[in-house]
Amino acid sequence: MSDPATNENLRTERGVRGDFGKDKGVGMKKGWQTKRLGDVCEIIKGRKPELKATATNGDLPYLVAKVMRGSKEAEYASVKDRNSITVEESETIIICDGSNSGEVFTGFRGILSSTMGKIAKKAEIDDDYLRAILASTFDVFNGAKTGAAIPHLDKEAMYQLQFPFPPVAEQQRIVGLLDEAFEGLATAKANAEKNLHNARALFESHLQSVFTQRGPGWVEKNLGDLCQIKTGKKDVNEGNPDGKYPFFTCAAAHTFSDNYSFDTEALLVAGNGNVGQVSYYSGKFEAYQRTYVLFDFKGVTAKYLFRVLDKRLSATVSKQKLGNTMPYIKIGMLTDFVVPVPPPKEQELVAESLGAIADETQRLARLYERKHAALEALKKSLLHQAFTGQI
Repeated sequence: MSDPATNENLRTERGVRGDFGKDKGVGMKKGWQTKRLGDVCEIIKGRKPELKATATNGDLPYLVAKVMRGSKEAEYASVKDRNSITVEESETIIICDGSNSGEVFTGFRGILSSTMGKIAKKAEIDDDYLRAILASTFDVFNGAKTGAAIPHLDKEAMYQLQFPFPPVAEQQRIVGLLDEAFEGLATAKANAEKNLHNARALFESHLQSVFTQRGPGWVEKNLGDLCQIKTGKKDVNEGNPDGKYPFFTCAAAHTFSDNYSFDTEALLVAGNGNVGQVSYYSGKFEAYQRTYVLFDFKGVTAKYLFRVLDKRLSATVSKQKLGNTMPYIKIGMLTDFVVPVPPPKEQELVAESLGAIADETQRLARLYERKHAALEALKKSLLHQAFTGQI
């Protein structure tokens, strides 16, 4: 049996639905059956301990999703607690019953929180095959939830989910083929990510060299001395996706409006939401009341200033942005922002060279997104073939 902890990342990405093959008229192979999830396993829910879990309070880690994902240090609970539901073997499959209902984990020993359940087998089935089926139906589980503030799995609905049940030897063969195929797909994805990372690193390196190795004639000025800075006046609800003019809000992408308040070359800075995000536009447009509009440039070109502010502004203001639940930028953060300004001809060269690298980085980002989508589609195709007996 392959190591469950090692292969977990691959298995949690599998995505199949119940009633395999029926949508395309694919029959099951000879010797295969169709089973309901409730025929082969049951979910034993964790419970909140009587004594609160702490850093030193018990014998075993208290298993919550953040601990199992590695984003939180474990706290401990006692196996003697009357409410304790323990996981003794690291091979035991654990399923999340909370905000990410259906997410599957293995490789842990501990005490289950109330948002976790362990899988107890009721029939002979290969552990890896069952884990693959459970992780594959993550999206189905998310559709079989009850509750509002903290949704929970509808266990009875889950137990009715159907899946293909070949002989154990065939289950093991399928898992082996999927692991081998997914390893290759993971490598392809990692290579695409590496290319994108290298392109971004090159851009950042070139950007830093431009502003640290300044030639003669460079000066430093406050942003407020280089342009006018105003905010838009419109509420975000005034946007119309079918409008004629771009409407810049604090979202990642602009929407549209039927009207415009500005007709100029400008930089748009998100004051909240995607704080510090900078966009360039020239023409007629509308702006949200928490979006800063920079225009009427003096001694600096808009395209050069865009390259100065893009990325550097968001990184700088993140250290001084105001608010906790809803951080935002005050206008003084912009007016006092220091900008290195070279002579006019050098501004054009800097903007052109940085623009070329930025365009290449964006091209690689789009290529990565397309490749990622293609790999996900290929995964689904492989899964469909595997669980309908076509491989």
